[in-house]
Amino acid sequence: MDETIEGTEILDEQACWERLRRTSVGRLAVDNGGQPEIFPINYVVDDQTVVFRTKPGTKLAAAVLLQRVAFEIDGYEPTRGQAWSVVIKGRARSIERMRERYDAEDLPLFPWAVFPKPEFVRIVPVEVTGRRFFVAEEVVTDGSIGWTDARGDDAAEELAVVREPGAEQHPGEPKLHPN
Repeated sequence: MDETIEGTEILDEQACWERLRRTSVGRLAVDNGGQPEIFPINYVVDDQTVVFRTKPGTKLAAAVLLQRVAFEIDGYEPTRGQAWSVVIKGRARSIERMRERYDAEDLPLFPWAVFPKPEFVRIVPVEVTGRRFFVAEEVVTDGSIGWTDARGDDAAEELAVVREPGAEQHPGEPKLHPN
């Protein structure tokens, strides 16, 4: 059952898995030599696990050698004015057994990148958490992350955070410019 804490609704595990099944892109967080790394990945839910494809490299090595990973998805429901986030903490392992590999190849999982991604990785959750909250009405959604304003043509001009040319990497307060 979902519960509400200080305006944030804590999603139960079933609600988290429903959102995971409805989306196909998330972020994989790994420890790479003591440094955090985050990779966007497309994925599919297979039973109560997450499967993604990759090629040999940092993502594969960090995920399967160190095994402990975090995976996150989020979304925005404009008609409700709500945003949500789901996080899986678990262990990643390369899919190598022949039967399991054949099963993985039958999943509706196709890399978006044009180069081959022959390796399959399965994230087995240890913890699945999620939350949902109302978005303040004054907030203008940021189209750079795929969120759009549901208020229609009468809405304020859509804004995105844009770094000024020649500005330092972290110039302080972001400046908002019309797209």
